[in-house]
Amino acid sequence: MICVVSDTHGTDGNRLTGRTLDAVREADLTLHAGDFTTEAALDAFEDEARDLRAVHGNNATRGVRDRLPTERVVEHDGIRIAMTHGDRHDETTLSLFGREADADLVVFGHSHDPEFVEAGKIGLLNPGSHADPRWYRPGHAELDVDETGIEGELREPDGEVFETFRLER
Repeated sequence: MICVVSDTHGTDGNRLTGRTLDAVREADLTLHAGDFTTEAALDAFEDEARDLRAVHGNNATRGVRDRLPTERVVEHDGIRIAMTHGDRHDETTLSLFGREADADLVVFGHSHDPEFVEAGKIGLLNPGSHADPRWYRPGHAELDVDETGIEGELREPDGEVFETFRLER
């Protein structure tokens, strides 16, 4: 399972609770789309996740920016995932970013609005924020990859599934 989170906005911890914490601990891979904010929050995530891949966000301290890239591409179970925080992107530029990276899925954050959109053959996934949802639902995503594609769920930290999606290969 892949767990996808974003926009922690933490100062001294990972702010993980409930199913979101369990998913990070259980996942083979955890993706974070930026805005840990501080190195302490990043370190706390690294302590919980088996394998954390992340980008920095627009609210990251210099220390976090020094440790994490602005963009990255991750390969896992035969799929390519392009990651960026998304603060300088809209749906069009995110799908172009995905095409340039030859990605199956683009993971982004910034808006705190959990959503999945298909843009042609590329999926665009914003997991929302598990800890600072603002006026949206708190959220994270859980993905399962098989030979036919990606099955995904957007979940609240209490475990409630509020959206399911499938992206065919």
